[in-house]
Amino acid sequence: MLKNLEQVVSMILNGFQHPHPRVRWAAINAIGQLSTDLGPDLQVHYHQKVLPALANAMDDFQNPRVQAHAASAILNFSENCTPEILTPYLDGIVNKLLVLLQNGKQMVQEGALTALASVADSSQEHFKKYYDAVMPYLKAILMNATDKSNRMLRAKSMECISLVGMAVGKDKFRDDARQVMEVLMALQGTPMETDDPITSYMLQAWARLCKCLGQDFLPYMSVVMPPLLQSAQLKPDVTITSAESDDEIESDDDSIETITLGDKRIGIRTSVLEEKATACNMLCCYADELKEGFFPWIDQVAPTLVPLLKFYFHEEVRRAAVAAMPELLRSAKLAVEKGQAQGRDESYVKQLSDYIIPALVEALHKEPETEMCSSMLDSLNECMQLSGRLLDETQVRAISDEIKNVIIASATRKRERTERTKAEDFDADEGELLKEENEQEEEVFDQVSECLGTLIKTFKASFLPFFDELSVYITPMLGKDKTPEERRIAICIFDDVAEQCRESALKYYDTYLPFLLEAANDENSDVRQAAVYGVGVCAEFGGHVFRPLVGEALSKLNNVIRHPEARHPDNIMAYDNAVSALGKICQFHRDGIDATQVVPAWLSCLPIKDDKIEAKVVHEQLCSMVERSDTEILGPQNQYLHKILSIFTEVLGNGTELATDETKNKMVNIVRRFQQTLPPDFLASLFSNLQPQQQLLLQSILST
Repeated sequence: MLKNLEQVVSMILNGFQHPHPRVRWAAINAIGQLSTDLGPDLQVHYHQKVLPALANAMDDFQNPRVQAHAASAILNFSENCTPEILTPYLDGIVNKLLVLLQNGKQMVQEGALTALASVADSSQEHFKKYYDAVMPYLKAILMNATDKSNRMLRAKSMECISLVGMAVGKDKFRDDARQVMEVLMALQGTPMETDDPITSYMLQAWARLCKCLGQDFLPYMSVVMPPLLQSAQLKPDVTITSAESDDEIESDDDSIETITLGDKRIGIRTSVLEEKATACNMLCCYADELKEGFFPWIDQVAPTLVPLLKFYFHEEVRRAAVAAMPELLRSAKLAVEKGQAQGRDESYVKQLSDYIIPALVEALHKEPETEMCSSMLDSLNECMQLSGRLLDETQVRAISDEIKNVIIASATRKRERTERTKAEDFDADEGELLKEENEQEEEVFDQVSECLGTLIKTFKASFLPFFDELSVYITPMLGKDKTPEERRIAICIFDDVAEQCRESALKYYDTYLPFLLEAANDENSDVRQAAVYGVGVCAEFGGHVFRPLVGEALSKLNNVIRHPEARHPDNIMAYDNAVSALGKICQFHRDGIDATQVVPAWLSCLPIKDDKIEAKVVHEQLCSMVERSDTEILGPQNQYLHKILSIFTEVLGNGTELATDETKNKMVNIVRRFQQTLPPDFLASLFSNLQPQQQLLLQSILST
């Protein structure tokens, strides 16, 4: 593919030199389109050819259209481009864009502003070098482009200033930010026509300024919020006719979008919806960025956004409302915890939770889009985590029932997709669509698992009556006819039950443990990881119920650990979890194993480094065993001390990645104890067998 692409790129770049401006313009457009379609492939392999050619094209002052399209192609190429690729060309690109800002026609200036914004956004802190040269020009346009004919130019200057500010950071931008916000505040109080692009651009610019300035933005909220709420509360401009009617919904322009819902044909003016969606996104952005500082606005924002969870005219409005729900709850909770809630207490958080969570559950029940269902479950999960035990039994029942409905609806959609594959007109395009739909469905199941995990962790054994009702739908997901993702999710749910409910979960072992042990050697590494993690949980909390299965569990774990490809990047997380599970069998079922064989085998697998959570657990366990002079871990005549010291030095050399501070302190104290209690010759022989860097680390520990 790359060879063909090279030919295409060379042919297009040759067009840059064509004497006819229309050909040059078309060639530049083609590069811009390639940048959009191919992204990284073009950026990585052809930046040395493309970026200088586009920079040169901006010098074509005889043909402003060519210049404008060159700036647009710079925008396309630089979007999502890494700073490493872009930085070497910044001098030339930024300087030429500045020339266009000063000397170009309005169309060219608008293109240059958009390109500068994208270049700043992609290069981030590398743009600081150009800030002092660029910002005066941007502020001049913002302050002086006041004619109606310059509305878009002024709007794009806002966009560019805010993106440059975010790129260079608060410290560099702070002084100019104040001037810019003074201009925006003055503009905010000016009446604007409904089609003025400045309205939408200004909403987004304020939000970026907030992201850049953080808590320093709070004094401006009283100016920003009233018009923002007004935009979020806009009523859709709707025309409704019968779907069977032959009459078309008429419009003077292209801003009317027609959708059919049931027996109705609905025409909606999209410009109103886009402004509403932008405003809703900005509200979410402010709540996310300002946290407890957003508290004063919650009582106005919540009643605005909660009804929009069921705003079916525009998906982006719904998406923004969904994303905002946990941010509003988090803001309220933090404000109460930090004493910044204007005298409100936890009952206010409970009241807000009681308003948001039932509304989310109801919206989820009616949501027609699978992808949006996934977002709603994600939002619901965050809200449940924030609410914790403020949730009452009625709400838990409603959530549990809705999860059941989600699983049933998903199964129905899956059957319908299976039927579609049997249709005569099923083709490759339909196959791609089905693949995309299946991925969306797996994301829904993943979020179901997260929601159940939160409920189980929050309510523990008291959630089990609800789990019993749901298990009818979860257990079949363990079947071999299910996808690996479905099996992984079902196993993860049981892992949570076993870990959080402990003795109360023993009654499920007969059903789930055989699946766990079989899945421990599954072909899919994610399924293996979930299964061996569950084996470890059952070893820790399963007591007498797990004991008869210790031998089989050891065999399954050994297959994972000793597999020739065990430490391949695709398999390493399953390996680390299998080692952790083996350690738990050593710890909790020592009387059921040949400890003189199994414990040293476990020790030989340490340290583990990829699953950081399990690494901390395992290395703490090792410390505890050494502290109590466990004979199997030390070995006959302390023969495993060399391995233990080697593990300690590797863990200590990795900061807090592989062990907590408490565990690291234990390791240091153990090493010092060895120095005081072991014969000097034996200690010297241990040290001599370590790597030079390990010796240096130990010497450093012992000398401080």
